[in-house]
Amino acid sequence: MERLSGLDAGLLYSESTTVPIQVCSVTELDTSTVPGGYSFDRFRADLGARIPAIPEFRTKLADNDLNLAHPVWVEDKNFDLSSHVKRIGLPAPGGREELAEVCGQIASIPLERSKPLWEMWVIEGVGVTTADDSTRLAVMLKVHHAVVDGVSAANLLGQLLDREPDAALPEPVDGPGDAPAWAIAADGLWRFVTLPWQLTRSIPVATALVAKTVGRAANGTAMAAPFTAPPTPFNAQLTAQRNVAFASLNLPDVKKVKNHFDVKVNDVVMALCAGALRGFLDERGELPDKPLIAAVPSSVRGLSDRPGRNQLSGMFCNLHTDIEDAQDRLHAIAASNVRAKDHSASLGPTLLVDLAQSISRGAFGWLLGVLSRTPLTDTAIHNVVISNVPGPQETLYSNGAEVIALYPLGPILHGSGLNITVMSLGDKLNVGIISCPQLVNDLWDLADRFTVELEDLLRRC
Repeated sequence: MERLSGLDAGLLYSESTTVPIQVCSVTELDTSTVPGGYSFDRFRADLGARIPAIPEFRTKLADNDLNLAHPVWVEDKNFDLSSHVKRIGLPAPGGREELAEVCGQIASIPLERSKPLWEMWVIEGVGVTTADDSTRLAVMLKVHHAVVDGVSAANLLGQLLDREPDAALPEPVDGPGDAPAWAIAADGLWRFVTLPWQLTRSIPVATALVAKTVGRAANGTAMAAPFTAPPTPFNAQLTAQRNVAFASLNLPDVKKVKNHFDVKVNDVVMALCAGALRGFLDERGELPDKPLIAAVPSSVRGLSDRPGRNQLSGMFCNLHTDIEDAQDRLHAIAASNVRAKDHSASLGPTLLVDLAQSISRGAFGWLLGVLSRTPLTDTAIHNVVISNVPGPQETLYSNGAEVIALYPLGPILHGSGLNITVMSLGDKLNVGIISCPQLVNDLWDLADRFTVELEDLLRRC
């Protein structure tokens, strides 16, 4: 049976009514390319024909009171596509504000645990200004973070999107099958009994983490330290509401900046985030004197032999928002990113996975209970989560409709109320931003600054 790893389960247990732990995407489509024309019924039928190739869409959680370990994944014998695919019309005039408002409302709702942990919302009426202008729509996909990480979510989109309008369906893929309650409990008991063995592997990992970090801090080669981030409006308690905003950049322009300044694409992405955040906070009189700190998750898929659907590591990066000049800020970010990557690599790719695997189900509950009763302090762990996910470089289609844009959205947490996720698609670099409206009520101001920051760097090339 396929049991959730410690990291997968931790993401599941961390969820609450005010903190849905979901990976989302908003895809804008041009339905004029659909062979035979678009209809919702046909769209849903075509999606249903793909379900055999996507086991993540067919499997749900299974658990019982006698299970001492984490839940398991099993095939949903009563899978009903209609309970996962929703249809909604966008209020006129169907612009970016109306789309973002609807997507924010959808992102605020946790997924139902009794069925496979995903939903797809088909949003019609995007950009409609006349009766004949009806070829555009948007599709919002929500998947629980316990099911996918950033890279596997991109791979999942690869199963949903095609390189041709009339491409053949992908081949079926076997799922995890079924597991009776007694087998779940018996296997859970065995895993609970053998947990001390997992601890013997994690203790040296944690010891090495402390030793290497102390050594690097002493010689100035450490990544930015957590709990040193200055307070910002994003670092506070969340409500159940979400707001989102989008930005789209020219990828060749980003690469032009990369080549001119001899840095990495990710360095330019981080610099754009830093510049946008600096301007956003400065205009409101809320820019801290200390630089903002970003938590940057990274995939270790292919580097790790550990079980689990989430194969993640990460690092803390200095955004150098205390530097006014954009060019100087880019070079400072590039240099600190090198230190952060070297520091993270020295800790090993399975650090986070191993530490999470050593925490029992009961320990997770105790830890989350303590955190829920601990008030947020003035010192944030970090200020923002920034993810950069590579995407395909060719034109893609969804059930025959050409993909115009694809915006990724990650989760936010109490004390970490801003997530900026970037994904390339063709010659575009698409930016998805999500927060809580009680923390920041105008994300569009932040989103629009990405273009301004890129133009500033281009003028220096």
